Amino acid sequence: MMQCGWPLMGPLRWLHYLNKEVTVRAGKGEEHRGWLLSVDPVSASVVLVSFGEAVVVRVVMGHAVEAVEVLRAAADDETAKSLRSVFLPPPSPCLDPKELRQRRDAVRRWLQENRIPVEEEGEELKVAGVLTIAAPYSAHDCRSSNQIILDRIQRLIGIQDCTNQGLPL
Repeated sequence: MMQCGWPLMGPLRWLHYLNKEVTVRAGKGEEHRGWLLSVDPVSASVVLVSFGEAVVVRVVMGHAVEAVEVLRAAADDETAKSLRSVFLPPPSPCLDPKELRQRRDAVRRWLQENRIPVEEEGEELKVAGVLTIAAPYSAHDCRSSNQIILDRIQRLIGIQDCTNQGLPL
């Protein structure tokens, strides 16, 4: 068990607590239990993940942490893998080259029909010269330094994926 001074311990000592089930006691008698996913190196805030019917992510602010007690380490690689995947997008379906080409063509055609400038650059689509869509051409596969355009195109592709109007999934 670690008593007081959590923010002063530093990243090297915090590593000992990662991927372990812990109880965190915070101010005003609060107690939080979960798997320690991460510790913010600046604020010493703790990110806890609990698995149940739904995955619950809780952040305990570093200044409020009074004690951290390790309950158990991950018994298998499956728990550590589950923790790492909490913030990852869902896996993309495996598509063969023909299906990828059909999907790329369908996304390109749909964008053009909606008057959004798009051109092919190798296997990627380039939208308005500032956004790139890589295989398998879903909203998660968009990249851009322009956050406004990125958000708008991701939403459009997401809507298109949900309605499945002409896009092979």
